[in-house]
Amino acid sequence: MLFFNIVGIVERTNGHTIMYRIAALLLLFLSWPLSAQTIKIDNLRLWAAPDHIRLVFDTSASVEHSLFSLKTPDRLVIDIKKSKLSGKMPQVGSGNPLVSRIRSANRKGGDLRVVLDLKRPVKPKSFVLRPNRKYGNRLVVDLYDAKAKSIGKAARPVKVSRVVQRSAPRELVIAIDAGHGGEDPGARGKAGTREKTVVLAIARKLAALVQKEIGMRPVLIRKGDYYLGLRKRMKLARRQKADMFISIHADAFRDRRVRGSSVYTLSQRGASSEAARWLAVQENSADLIGGVKLEDKDDILASVLLDLSQSATLQASHNLASSVFRQLKKLGKTHKHKVQQAGFVVLKSPDVPSILVETAFISNPSEERKLRSSKYQQKMARAIMKGIRGHFRSNAPPGTILAERAPRKHVISSGETLGRIARQYQVKVRDLRSANGLSGDQIRIGQVLRIPKT
Repeated sequence: MLFFNIVGIVERTNGHTIMYRIAALLLLFLSWPLSAQTIKIDNLRLWAAPDHIRLVFDTSASVEHSLFSLKTPDRLVIDIKKSKLSGKMPQVGSGNPLVSRIRSANRKGGDLRVVLDLKRPVKPKSFVLRPNRKYGNRLVVDLYDAKAKSIGKAARPVKVSRVVQRSAPRELVIAIDAGHGGEDPGARGKAGTREKTVVLAIARKLAALVQKEIGMRPVLIRKGDYYLGLRKRMKLARRQKADMFISIHADAFRDRRVRGSSVYTLSQRGASSEAARWLAVQENSADLIGGVKLEDKDDILASVLLDLSQSATLQASHNLASSVFRQLKKLGKTHKHKVQQAGFVVLKSPDVPSILVETAFISNPSEERKLRSSKYQQKMARAIMKGIRGHFRSNAPPGTILAERAPRKHVISSGETLGRIARQYQVKVRDLRSANGLSGDQIRIGQVLRIPKT
């Protein structure tokens, strides 16, 4: 019928009007079936993170959707417009803390309804993601436990004693971050090795080594196969009051001959952009520098305080990176001849020394085989551990167990006496003489004295 209408118009119309009307009708004819096209739901992935459950729908195009909750029993309903499921809903494991079953049904009008049978009420959050190099269109639904207790509680007033007691030395907290995870697999080798899998294995081995060290405690930022945002990783490390943050990755390049490990710290440009961000967001800067709040300071003072904090952190990061890099050079080839700098988001904590270790090139066939090997993973973890140990041997923060165990040293400067040094460290002069093999009180400028334990 549409064809005959077009012919009739051609017969009754002259000149350019004919072409315009034909073009308009043909465009309508071609676009009509597209507007009614059903969007396919190709896959549904389910990931369990420590604080939420994530559902990811792979869709053939961007979708419109809505959510609502039902009670008795608890359910979450997801309606996806003009969509159809091309496969089956995944089975939910018995260990899932929030979801017991997922089911679906087609509705009138061509919509798809997905129902989650819940073990308890949830707070849902949903959003649509555009295609990238690894995935097409996606609908993401995050489920949070509605009855989860708040982490922080209001602090009660504490009576302050007049006698200041020395607190017990604390352990160093080493935050170990395995890159990628969940629907973000990272780089992939020719043999199918996934970056997210091998770096988690190395991270776990490193955590086991840190656990054996006296005066250190490991914190795994990612404990399983789930996705964590980059700033969430920083936040978790700061929440644990980490003394250092180590992010573990595996590099990749289009040329499969490229190989070697690398160590990165934050670039000055990356530090500057992060400083501006922190200063602009008051809730982020409230506990930035050892409990010093920035929002009640004028802009110049706040900027100076943050700059001092960042400078110290960057220097500590570089010292740590250099120590780890020296150990990686002993293990095998390094990609570059020195520590590199970049603007990686996970390195941007202004108050936590942070490094990123590219363990090897997963795109290189020989290095991919190494990364799959548990023996090589252990060697890599040992090399990083030696770097950590070497860094803290001379840079242990005050008040830590390592600082207490490390021998204290004092370099004599002009005008100092043995008695004055003894009073400074609260030790007896005779103990100071004994620890340094001194027969009298004569000392010289530049001499290094060993300070005995009190």
